[in-house]
Amino acid sequence: MKTRKCKYCKTPFQPITTLQKNCFEPNCVTDWINETKKKQWTKKKAKLKAELMTVQDYIKLAQQVFNKYIRLRDAGQNCISCSKPPKKENAGHYYNANNHWNVRFNELNVHLQCEHCNTFLSGNLIEYRKYLINKIGLEQLTLLEAEANKTRKFSVDQLKEIINTYKKKIKQF
Repeated sequence: MKTRKCKYCKTPFQPITTLQKNCFEPNCVTDWINETKKKQWTKKKAKLKAELMTVQDYIKLAQQVFNKYIRLRDAGQNCISCSKPPKKENAGHYYNANNHWNVRFNELNVHLQCEHCNTFLSGNLIEYRKYLINKIGLEQLTLLEAEANKTRKFSVDQLKEIINTYKKKIKQF
């Protein structure tokens, strides 16, 4: 086998196997063991963290991913409520996400909105409705209203699916 340079001390050595990346100097072996332990701990920590996540944690993560998708989908458009170019883009829900769980992740319910309309005017819903009818049509809005009044609870598996779906959609941009 060819002589290689040690990954840690950079001195040349003769490997015993093709996978060997470091020499057997005590410092190099210690560095290799520490690196291996760190990698294992990182994997174990990620697994433990995932096991500790609650439904609320998944809802928060799903909402972040979904909102990012909406901002990307509507990028370059004006605010749906005031028709001005937004200084800061928000994903504004026509039906409030906290009260209408069934349409929380419905793409027809969420559109690009400026920070002013979304936060300071509580969604500016009167203007939002006018432009929403123009954008999706009265028939779709009627269906959205019917869906909004239904009750729904999300399971962890459903939320994971939502997260994965919108992460894939984000990658397409």
